Amino acid sequence: MTSTAARPPVPPFTPRSAAEKVRLAEDGWNSRDPEKVALAYSEDSHWRNRAEFVTGRDAIVAFLTRKWARELDYRLVKELWAHSEDRIAVRFAYEWHDDSGQWYRSYGNENWEFAADGLMRARHACINDLPIREADRLYHWPLGRRPDDHPGLTELGLRTGAGPDRAKTDPAAVCQPR
Repeated sequence: MTSTAARPPVPPFTPRSAAEKVRLAEDGWNSRDPEKVALAYSEDSHWRNRAEFVTGRDAIVAFLTRKWARELDYRLVKELWAHSEDRIAVRFAYEWHDDSGQWYRSYGNENWEFAADGLMRARHACINDLPIREADRLYHWPLGRRPDDHPGLTELGLRTGAGPDRAKTDPAAVCQPR
């Protein structure tokens, strides 16, 4: 899997281009197509995802294939947190269920670093899983891209220490690896 095409928007990022890059990443991940998603990363991209370290596009494809085989009916919302010339920080939440039907909302933060061509060369992700009842799900759009009129994280009240999850969250349980 080789692609040398630039992946706009490219650094240096502005608030607008950083927000666009975040939405494009969200759209890609919501496709749940490992081959397509991997093309947004440099050939030698380095990841840390939870406690797993991944290097290179082939390893990214393998990782995402395993992830989406386990995390069923996956729907993701990302939000820009901060940016600099070649780096972007995002927060995100995604909902999914396992093969037993247990639903989760997974919360996290990512730090991204980009090459001049707009390909991501580094991704560091911290993620915590919160078991939820199906009735507590917030993401109900058909699988694929989140509709433009669907609320984002802030509009849904999914903020650290606030929002609809606060009363149901046991901080000790949220920080446990699955």
